Amino acid sequence: MHELGIAQNIVDTVLLEMQNRKLPAVSAIALRIGALTDVDPEALVFGFEILSKDTVLRQARLNVERIPVRGVCESCGAPFEVEGYVFVCPGCESRSIKLTSGTELDIAYLEVPD
Repeated sequence: MHELGIAQNIVDTVLLEMQNRKLPAVSAIALRIGALTDVDPEALVFGFEILSKDTVLRQARLNVERIPVRGVCESCGAPFEVEGYVFVCPGCESRSIKLTSGTELDIAYLEVPD
């Protein structure tokens, strides 16, 4: 379960950011997770809850935004969303595409209480 390792990295990164910015608390952590990362959001949230329970992040929640796989056809230039992992342009049926989203695994932002 690589989600536990990712959850540990999130905890470490947020704690360091809190220290660097002198934040007293974080109420939410927004994540962007691309469909191609093969990360199970439920397992990630579970791992985060376990790893953060004895830290200042114990009250923080993870808000996960799933990012679909999108691409641009390098032949016709059409942007499209990849459906069913079929990496073919729906317009011209070219297999020459450039991915524009779907591989993200980012902390998008932190919410702090007023």
